[in-house]
Amino acid sequence: MSETITLTEATDLIEKAEAAAAEMDLEMVITVANPAGNLVAQHRMDDAWLASVSISRNKAYTAAALQMPTHDLAEASTPGESLWGLQTTDENRLVVFGGGYPIVRDGDTIGTIGVSGGEVSQDMAVAEAALDAFGEHTA
Repeated sequence: MSETITLTEATDLIEKAEAAAAEMDLEMVITVANPAGNLVAQHRMDDAWLASVSISRNKAYTAAALQMPTHDLAEASTPGESLWGLQTTDENRLVVFGGGYPIVRDGDTIGTIGVSGGEVSQDMAVAEAALDAFGEHTA
């Protein structure tokens, strides 16, 4: 059985993301999922948008389901491109903009993170700051 992120590690990652969001004066929802895209932990900061609860979870799910950062899907899913309409598949759970990342340890994906609540660039920055502080690399 391959390694998966623990609840303790997920909570630590969420704390690091929350600190990065607070530094940017943002209220966000941070989700950590296992390699299969199933929820390990989720945290909604005070006053974070309700919609960000499902968006962050779907970003984490997408990163697991497609084994890539969600921003890698943006260009290919624009009208006329090869993945146009991708976000309407898999029960509308796939997210084709930034903020979802695989969490990789020793070359294996041990989980994923999804962040929502700001502009796409802010969601990405918070997720990346948490991953950097956590000491793991994205795929």
